[in-house]
Amino acid sequence: MKKIILYTASLLLLVTTSCNLDYFPSDALTPEQLSKDPGGAIYITDGNYSMFKDEYEYKGLYASGNTYIRHYMQMTEYPSDNVTLSGRTTDPLYEAAVYRTNSTLKNVSTVWWLGYKIILGANSVIENVQDGASVESDHIKGENYFLRAITHLHLVTLYAKPYSYGRDNQGIILRTSTNTIESSFSTVGEVYDQIVEDLQNAIALMSKGTRRGNAGYVSKEAAQGLLSRVYLYMEKNQEVVDLVTNEMLNGASPESKLEPTATYPSYFANALSSKETLWAIAHTSLETKGQSSIASMYINDGMGWGEVLSSDPLNNLYDRYPQDVRYTSYVIPKFDSNESVMMISWPVESSGGDDFRSNELRDVEYNAVSKKYFFKEGSQDISVETEIVNGYPLHFIIWNGSKYHVRLTRKMQNRNSFPLYYISKFSYQDGDPMLSSPVMLRWGEVLLNRAEAYAKLGKETEALADVNVIRQRAGLSGDALFTTHNIKERGYGSALDVVLDERRLELAFEGHRMFDLYRNKKDMDRRFAGVQPWEIVKYDDSKIQYPIPFDETSVK
Repeated sequence: MKKIILYTASLLLLVTTSCNLDYFPSDALTPEQLSKDPGGAIYITDGNYSMFKDEYEYKGLYASGNTYIRHYMQMTEYPSDNVTLSGRTTDPLYEAAVYRTNSTLKNVSTVWWLGYKIILGANSVIENVQDGASVESDHIKGENYFLRAITHLHLVTLYAKPYSYGRDNQGIILRTSTNTIESSFSTVGEVYDQIVEDLQNAIALMSKGTRRGNAGYVSKEAAQGLLSRVYLYMEKNQEVVDLVTNEMLNGASPESKLEPTATYPSYFANALSSKETLWAIAHTSLETKGQSSIASMYINDGMGWGEVLSSDPLNNLYDRYPQDVRYTSYVIPKFDSNESVMMISWPVESSGGDDFRSNELRDVEYNAVSKKYFFKEGSQDISVETEIVNGYPLHFIIWNGSKYHVRLTRKMQNRNSFPLYYISKFSYQDGDPMLSSPVMLRWGEVLLNRAEAYAKLGKETEALADVNVIRQRAGLSGDALFTTHNIKERGYGSALDVVLDERRLELAFEGHRMFDLYRNKKDMDRRFAGVQPWEIVKYDDSKIQYPIPFDETSVK
């Protein structure tokens, strides 16, 4: 029988071998011990799950908030055009938001370090649990193939160029065993090939078993869902369609896989029990991180900093159909107590340098004769005008000889001149504003993966049908749905553009936007108020990928 050596995930130690971020297992379960403790593989696997959420001290740096998932969500979402950081901060999330990362930052190093700890823990189970011993042991091994796959995917998408830029670009270190002596970098193509193989193994091993509990554990369907994302990133569009249609749906309607419209407003607070969730990083009420949670930067409700807000361009996109449940439920405007006062806001360059843009805020009055809102600038009345662009109304003013598009709303509370549009996708599990189980995979994404694949295969009708399923779940109907006849008049050049906007609306704040634009070789327009430079980030700009940590490159 193959020797079984299982390593306790909590005792994987950092050592200097070929590089500072390699590890060796410090504690082993012998075959004899394993025979007395057949739950050893489960114990280690549960430890692997925990490493996504537990706080760790790294190189003597503070542990509060130093978690894989917090850093990952900030590193993927903050460089996007979905959110705006309303002031400078010494937290390394600032560098992520402004694309000024370097190889010694805590977030850059910690995600890499913890990622390889998770991979090593998964390898210890994969290497030493025999195939076919039981349905249960196969399922456990399959879970670890999934965990190894998703962690490699996170690392290769953060620290390397997108697959669509070429298979031969430098990727990351590929770890498929507990031997950590070798530390050569694999190509992007080699990493993706291994991820596909791992997910196929995960699917096969978990096919006869069932998920061990709530959506905090992975299953065959979770592995299939992740594989649909990987195929999409690899531009294997027919494989995406076949996988989702024939294997995942297998005759079921797409609507049947989604959280219903009526309960979607509370979906993220109850993600662990929802049929839509394929995998979430489970947190219990005892694991709330308070001021160090993901939610803390997005909301201030009793606690929380509330410094990262929904961006103007995203809000403008939602405003086309303000009854959208995704908008009314997860973007929370903090209005002034006086309900009768209206205001406008627009970005202007501040004296802070570095292209920092704050907002001009003006209370406006309504002129019953002109039927327009206005404010006074000295002796002059500045009217809020309206124009129709691509079928949607936009407000603007002419101020100091220049035209500015403005947002017209009820008067709002603000921070540093930024109207407070809080974000609640990571809040209110068990009623705690700082607690959630972050969703990493769900059916809403899977259907949009298929929609994008259909669009790239030239099947626009099918692509828009999937988009409309998502929009109908968001409470939209009638003219708010898309057809091949109306997308042009709404300013879209193709069904793919529709799909990408729908991915932005549906998956906002979940860590997809940056990847969705850049892998499709589309630039990102960040010309809105915030600490970030006023710029269009080109898809081939080298700064869009995070640097390999200094600790990895400096010791060889």
